[in-house]
Parts: sequence; C-alpha cells; structure tokens
Amino acid sequence: MQLVVARIGRAHGIKGEVTVEVRTDEPELRLGPGAVLATDPASAGPLTIETGRVHSGRLLLRFAGVHDRTGAEALRNTLLIADVDPDERPEDEDEYYDHQLIDLDVVTEDGTEVGRITEISHLPTQDLFVVERPDGSEVYVPFVAEIVTEIDLDEQRAVIDPPPGLIDDRAEIASSRDAAEEEDGA
Repeated sequence: MQLVVARIGRAHGIKGEVTVEVRTDEPELRLGPGAVLATDPASAGPLTIETGRVHSGRLLLRFAGVHDRTGAEALRNTLLIADVDPDERPEDEDEYYDHQLIDLDVVTEDGTEVGRITEISHLPTQDLFVVERPDGSEVYVPFVAEIVTEIDLDEQRAVIDPPPGLIDDRAEIASSRDAAEEEDGA
C-alpha cells in the first residue's frame, strides 16, 4: 500500500535542500536518510533521501542527485509516497493510520448506525472523522477519546458517544442568563 508521507516545499539555500510538509506521524521512520520514496508526479522520482535535519522547526531534506537550488526548486509541490505493509500498525496501540480508519462503520454506544468514515481531516488542534450518513449528508466527528470510545479494526467499526447536537438536532443550549431567569422565577 502506498501512503503520502510528505509534500516538498520551497528550496532552502543553494545546496539542494528543500523544506518538507510532513504528513506522517512517523517522520523518523518514513523520512530518514536512505529512504527511497515514490513521487507524485511519478516523473520526479523515485527520490532517495541523502540527508535530513530540522531547521527553525521545519524538516529539511536533500535528495541524492539534487545538489543545487535549481534542482531543489524543480521538486516543489511533489508528493513523497512510501510503500507501507497494509497490516503494519503504529507502535502506540491508540494510534491508527488513515487507511485503517477509512470505511469503518460508525455507530453510537447503543448500536445506532451513524454512517461510514470517508475521510480523516487533520487539523492543527485535532483530527476529524468525515462521516457520510446513510442519507448522503456528512457529519464531522472529533477524533478524541471523550467522543470516539472504541476503534475495532476486526469488526470494522468506530464506536462513538456523541454530545448532544453533534449528530442530531437535539443540542442543549444553556446560558448563564437562562440559569438566572430560572432562579428568579423559582
């Protein structure tokens, strides 16, 4: 199975280094020196990582055969793709690869069908499941332990305990003004 692990950004310096937008939770495993990666577009690769370092919080890579700024700039926006065994799992038992979560059935703790995960949206604060409901609409489920209570890869399902209003229209709206009115009227 092939997974996108990074996107090449702009050239850095004059010796062929590029900035990289990392798209893997395991950059040390996927983007280490000696790694050979397929590319999209395919005509840009395969690329072999020669060196890697972190500079000002960004990963910089240099590829074999790319030793000047012009060559590095030509790789801009190229996706780096790693071959991954589909049965491979992250080291932490509470982590998952996107391909393991896509197409899981989503159900509530009482067994009510919610839909199917069609996409994982990686946001700065948390990841979201994009869940397609049986009627074709979508709902966004934050991938946090308080809401996603179980991932069962054997049963191909994710169990959720959604707060009111997340997957239905029964949101509980409360404000301090409502509480004050109740106290005054009581």
